Amino acid sequence: MNSEKQLPKNIMIVSETDAKGNITYANNDFCKIAGFTKEELIGQPHNILRHSDMPKAAFKQLWESVQNGKTWNGIVKNRCKDNDYYWVNATVYPVQKAEGKRYISVRVKTTQDEVQNAIKLYKQLKQEEK
Repeated sequence: MNSEKQLPKNIMIVSETDAKGNITYANNDFCKIAGFTKEELIGQPHNILRHSDMPKAAFKQLWESVQNGKTWNGIVKNRCKDNDYYWVNATVYPVQKAEGKRYISVRVKTTQDEVQNAIKLYKQLKQEEK
C-alpha cells in the first residue's frame, strides 16, 4: 500500500506551467516532496502528479477557472514519483508573461479537516464518473 507523505508546515510548493499545463518551473520544495528532479518535471504535463483518487471534475473546474482569468483554490491529492502521495491546499492563478499565458500554483500544508472533507467529496465525485 502506498503511504502518505506529510507536508511540513514550512514547505511551500511552487510551480509554473505554460498554457497547455506543461511544467516550466518547479521549486526545490516541489522536487523534495514529489521525489522528482527539476529535469524530470520541466516540460512534463502537470498531471504527471495526478493521483488516481482525484476526480476529473476537480481539474475541470480548476482549468475553467484559470482559463477565464480567475484564481482557483482547492484541496488536492498528488502522486509522488515512488507512488506515495501527499495532500496540499493548492491555489492556482493565471499570469500574462512575455512568453504568453502562464499558470502559477502555490501549495501548502492542509488541515486534517480539509483532507477529510476532500476525501468524502472526491469519493462521491468519483462514483458519479462511473
